[in-house]
Amino acid sequence: MISLTEKIKQKAFEIGFHKIGIAPADSLTHEREHLEQWLNSNLHAEMKWMEREPEKRTNPKLLFPEAKTVIAVALNYYTPHNHESDQNKGKVSRYAWGDDYHDVMQEKLRELLNWIKAEIPDAEGKICCDIQPIMDKAWAVRAGLGWIGKHSNLITKDYGSWVFLGEILLNLELKYDNFIESDHCGNCTACLDACPTNAIIEPYLVDSKRCLSYATIELRAPKLPDEIVNDLDSWLYGCDVCQDVCPWNRFQKETEEQRFEPRENNISPDLHKILSLSHDEYIEKFRGSAMKRTKLSGLQRNAKALLEKNLEKNENDAFEK
Repeated sequence: MISLTEKIKQKAFEIGFHKIGIAPADSLTHEREHLEQWLNSNLHAEMKWMEREPEKRTNPKLLFPEAKTVIAVALNYYTPHNHESDQNKGKVSRYAWGDDYHDVMQEKLRELLNWIKAEIPDAEGKICCDIQPIMDKAWAVRAGLGWIGKHSNLITKDYGSWVFLGEILLNLELKYDNFIESDHCGNCTACLDACPTNAIIEPYLVDSKRCLSYATIELRAPKLPDEIVNDLDSWLYGCDVCQDVCPWNRFQKETEEQRFEPRENNISPDLHKILSLSHDEYIEKFRGSAMKRTKLSGLQRNAKALLEKNLEKNENDAFEK
């Protein structure tokens, strides 16, 4: 007779998740120490929300007191498209090409939780997907989905690092996966070598202040720092360099989730059109998109920086000729 645990896993795959693992809802003691060291070193820059309630981030029972189990899932989002090489266009990180992953992931998690509740009337749970204060990558490791690469992203053997992560905290005890994936980065330093701003200051340690993704998405300053602008390399929103060069991403597979297919002009948006957007046009264009995270002011700040840098480069090239 098939167990509830196996039924849950089968249902997760039916819903469209690509990996699933199950772990006991224990505190993440080692992970909390690492988080606090990172915070104390001010490597989170201006992301002050990271400082709030670190104990809640590492103890699922503070999020959901009845939690006995963490169901961790991964959703492949890779689509095989490329950025355009055009000075007047900016590059967008692959994760933001299609619909907002929060919406897609939460819908699937809710469907899975509702199915569990229908199977077991006493079942209760809480879904988590990035928004909640929970360490998604740490739980993915605990559940055997993959390992943390030197660029600090989760890497899976099956899909590389192009995966979104989510969890269900459940009040039921299930059969736990007693498997932890080994670190398969070995001596590779591709991500460290390729990072345009040397944001990966040592293996497994990222300085947010140097990171293009942080600067173009999270930083709320009216102007990007010069050291960031000098190495933007056309990145308008986010940066995929460390993932693009990762050897494990040769195992990338095209996702079946159509909502992750790029929206129109969302891979390489025209920078002049970004600058000309009104607030209402911005709301309409990026409704249901992860790109709303940076707000119109941040997106236009980034576009302006890219155009000014391109103009400066063109003038220098002309002078040298």
